[in-house]
Amino acid sequence: MIRVVAPSRLHFGLFHVPVGGAEGAERAFGGVGLMIDRPGVVVVVRPAESWQFEGPLASRAQVFAARFMASLPEGARRPFQVLVERSPPEHTGLGVGTQLGLAVAKALAVACGEPELPSAQLAVRVGRGERSAIGVHGFDRGGLLADAGKRAGEAVSPLLAHVTVPDEWRVVLFLPRTADLWHTDRERAAFAAASPGEPDTLRRIAETAILPAAEGGDLEAFGEAVYEFNQRAGEPFAAAQGGVYASPEIASLIADVRECGVAGVGQSSWGPTVFAVVGGGDAAVSLLERFRGRAPAFVSRVSVGGHAVQCDPPAGD
Repeated sequence: MIRVVAPSRLHFGLFHVPVGGAEGAERAFGGVGLMIDRPGVVVVVRPAESWQFEGPLASRAQVFAARFMASLPEGARRPFQVLVERSPPEHTGLGVGTQLGLAVAKALAVACGEPELPSAQLAVRVGRGERSAIGVHGFDRGGLLADAGKRAGEAVSPLLAHVTVPDEWRVVLFLPRTADLWHTDRERAAFAAASPGEPDTLRRIAETAILPAAEGGDLEAFGEAVYEFNQRAGEPFAAAQGGVYASPEIASLIADVRECGVAGVGQSSWGPTVFAVVGGGDAAVSLLERFRGRAPAFVSRVSVGGHAVQCDPPAGD
């Protein structure tokens, strides 16, 4: 039995949105994000006489498994039982597709005798990393990450920076009730209609404010920089969204949490997940109590070290 526990991904925003959604000679997309322990993705793989897929998002896991097995030599392919033991819903801003795809691929890689494959190679094999690579690099590393952006022809954007944030920091996650979900055709249309934004400004905020503040443990400076970055990163999609956030409910919640004195608040990816970074467990519980009934919410630690693999019996025995 191979069990892979993967973190979830928060995305603060992209550096550069290519005009019309098409990549050019310069680096496109890129951005900054944070890996968190909860809600996370857990995948279990066991040898089987025929392929079996169970649990939430089982059909999605089946697609990823088929892609990964097709990348192996024919003689190395064999069937497995794949159980998605835990996964949040898709299209909530938590990077579920990438984390599920990488967890399935990692579990199968270990089971098939290729345990050392890095996340970038796994991503290519299962078709992830089309735009952002925060979740790809974060699967292996955890923590706060910036990816440089992709040039035409690159399979996965290279890692720009990785920072381990203070262990005491906590992230409060809110899921406001909204009918606006951004994915597939709606997401592609938003990219096609997006304005260029301010890639130089966003990269400067990341490199001179977000990353140094996290490395120095300055929560207030980090929070203010993340809030500004997140707002500016939403501007290219304002015409499609009706504002810098994906819905009025999200915008209202972010404003209200900020009014409580929490600086680092924003929308992860397309939402609806709203994140708030606070200095410790007491502050997180206080925020939960203050917004009880407003939206479903929970607290997470920041992921340290990325995914974990558990083997029973140990691989190779």
